Amino acid sequence: MIRYIVRRLLQGVLTFFGATFVVYALMFANQDNPLQALAGERPISENVRQALTERYHLNEPFIVQYGYYMRGLFQGDFGQSLTGKDISEMLELAWPNTFRLAVMAVVFAALIGILAGVVAGIRRAGIFDHTTLIITLVLISIPIVVLAPLMQLFFGVELKWFPATAGADPSFYALMLPAIVLGAGSLATYSRLTRTSVVENLRADYVRTAKAKGLARNRVIGVHVLRNSLIPVVTYIGVDLGSLMAGAIVTEGVFNIPGVGSSLFRGITTEDGPLVVGFVSILVIIFIVANLIVDLLYAVLDPRIRYE
Repeated sequence: MIRYIVRRLLQGVLTFFGATFVVYALMFANQDNPLQALAGERPISENVRQALTERYHLNEPFIVQYGYYMRGLFQGDFGQSLTGKDISEMLELAWPNTFRLAVMAVVFAALIGILAGVVAGIRRAGIFDHTTLIITLVLISIPIVVLAPLMQLFFGVELKWFPATAGADPSFYALMLPAIVLGAGSLATYSRLTRTSVVENLRADYVRTAKAKGLARNRVIGVHVLRNSLIPVVTYIGVDLGSLMAGAIVTEGVFNIPGVGSSLFRGITTEDGPLVVGFVSILVIIFIVANLIVDLLYAVLDPRIRYE
């Protein structure tokens, strides 16, 4: 197990360098004029332009800029955005909101989706199964750019069940509606994955053996079927957590949440390379750690899996 963890961590290091290098190249190799994009239509004096160019090494090849960035990152310094703000401070302000939003979305989607998938799998071809299929197809087919404002209008403005906007320091209650919106697509996917896996496992030989031994139906489903059916769902949840953090741009924009999504959108539109790369670097680390945890959970869910 220790050798496997060390090997995965080494692979994670290579993944981190590769991902950050690609993002850095995309942000800096084809930059038009980031300083002017930041200033908008206002003119920039030559002295200010030269000072900012030297500070952010914009006059050097992007591979050199990447080297400067990685040296600072290993020293715990994420640098400054083109607006002069410290990226570490921006991360401290943005990540708690997005992390809470993503975790709430995953918990909501996992609880409802897995429960619905198990019931649909057990009652295959029944009314509940067909109803769940229709609902999940509708959730998957509606883009979040449409779902978010509709949910905000209906539940936030008309019914007033939830706050219409979350604000700068959102509470748990204020994040509930954005979390439901963000987790709607994942809920549908969790439900279909669980349903398919449960149906397959109910036909497995070990389930027939357990029934032949006289084990109670609840024990067969709860201990044997559900445990093995959760393996593909756990795989998707581990990847989905990082995806939800990165894909919260629309949700955070609609509900006015100052998080990672809104910061990334602002950095992309203003061609603020240091800001985008700083946030993406943390996302890459989260992806690597989440996938490692998921792989280790396999052995917990299925005793047949061992890492030698």
